[in-house]
Amino acid sequence: MKKALLGGLRILVPLGLGLWLVVYFYRQLDESQRAELFTAFGQAHWGWLGLTVLLGWASHASRAWRWRYLLDHLGHRVGFWNSYHATITGYFMNLLLPRAGEASRAMTLRRTDGVPFERGFGTILAERAVDMVMLLGIAAVTLLLQLDKLDTIQERIVRFRAAREAGQVEPISPWWWALAAAAVVAGIALVLSRPAWRAVLRGVLRGLVDGIASVLGTKHKLPFLLHTFLIWGLYVAMFAVGYQALPETAAVPMAGVMAAFIAGSLGIILVQGGIGVYPAFVALITGIYMAAPEGGGLIRPDALAMGWLLWTVQTVMIIALGGLSLLLVARKSAPPQP
Repeated sequence: MKKALLGGLRILVPLGLGLWLVVYFYRQLDESQRAELFTAFGQAHWGWLGLTVLLGWASHASRAWRWRYLLDHLGHRVGFWNSYHATITGYFMNLLLPRAGEASRAMTLRRTDGVPFERGFGTILAERAVDMVMLLGIAAVTLLLQLDKLDTIQERIVRFRAAREAGQVEPISPWWWALAAAAVVAGIALVLSRPAWRAVLRGVLRGLVDGIASVLGTKHKLPFLLHTFLIWGLYVAMFAVGYQALPETAAVPMAGVMAAFIAGSLGIILVQGGIGVYPAFVALITGIYMAAPEGGGLIRPDALAMGWLLWTVQTVMIIALGGLSLLLVARKSAPPQP
């Protein structure tokens, strides 16, 4: 009973927060701004959005290829398509369950290529560490590009606080943060209280050590590095191309695009799948580089529309391709386990 309750909270709390943000930001728009929001959807140039899908797919393919270098160092020769199916299946599972994607990737490769789960999972965690360094690097560059916008950002914060104190903006309930913190603490306590789970945790940590060693020791260091830059370059390019889909956001400078990219990335980290949070964060940052919305408020409808468009096309792509990969993997016979 306790296990089911905790598992449910891990899913429902982030999902509830995301859905609440959808309603929250929609209610901040007046009737004319809501009409502008749906008008922006109708004006979207789907050719540009189609290109963002292609760039997003290329980044996932590059990630799948990069993963093979780490596995090869550990003695596992994995074909590209098996690595790709495991990678895209992981993204698909991440939409359904919190942090299930990493485990799903490792389990899929165990099924198709016999790679031990701990080793596969460890290389994935090592990849995440490398990607976090890249994200922090992009964030640092982005921050340097925002120095002339610090006054504007501060002014927006002051306006938001003033609106909240005047009752024009609904405050964020502290219960959301309390529930999230309780879920994290309960999850840690549950893992530490079960001997079997502690054993799994030790196995994962050993796998992580092997994964880090594979990053440092791979004989494919240059290709690994090039794919890392390619993956993140495609992420940013996908974002920048998507901004061309609306006339109003096409004029946003690259500094603004990168700032919104960092904000959207944080939204995905905070809430599973980024539902509600991703479009809201993208809209709030993008609006800093656009004229203030007519009728007041903190967000422009077209900026919010851009956030939703980017989130929607990428999510639909993951659902379609991830579902196809799940089907193809299910038809494969598992090799003998070592």
